[in-house]
Amino acid sequence: MAERARRKRPAVTVAAPPEVRPEPVAPPPTRSTTPYLLDFLPLEDGSQTKLARFYASLREGRFTTTRCRHDGALLWPPRLACPRCHGDDLEWTDLPTSGTVYAFSAVLAGAPLGMETDVPFVVGLVDLTGAPLRLFGRIVGRPWERCTVGMPVRVEPFDVPDGRVFYRFRASD
Repeated sequence: MAERARRKRPAVTVAAPPEVRPEPVAPPPTRSTTPYLLDFLPLEDGSQTKLARFYASLREGRFTTTRCRHDGALLWPPRLACPRCHGDDLEWTDLPTSGTVYAFSAVLAGAPLGMETDVPFVVGLVDLTGAPLRLFGRIVGRPWERCTVGMPVRVEPFDVPDGRVFYRFRASD
């Protein structure tokens, strides 16, 4: 009986697997083609953000943020609503442009997309003089080997190659 059942089964054929060709590898994106989600600098136009005033102030050489009129909280980064009282009665205020380095790190390899050619560079936390804020940013003006904790720095706006503006800290001598 088993022999008779074997004869009635259709023969199974196995097809050869299709030829798999590797996809071509694209070059890494440049600043102009960096995907939006990997772009470390925010969009600045009033049609793209309600915080466009921060960037307009930077273009004028002023460093600003928002302060809550209800509870007096100084907010960083600038916001549309106070995270303490949840109110939206905020005012723009100027920040100090001097500070001291609280901590820093040198980026010697593995920089984010668009910053590969800048290696080595320094990033750090800076305590603003006279304001209860500790800000993160790029530190320029001194080689990473000569940076120190407590080093004085100043905030400066800088032009991004694609037309935007952002801030960084410059080591003071």
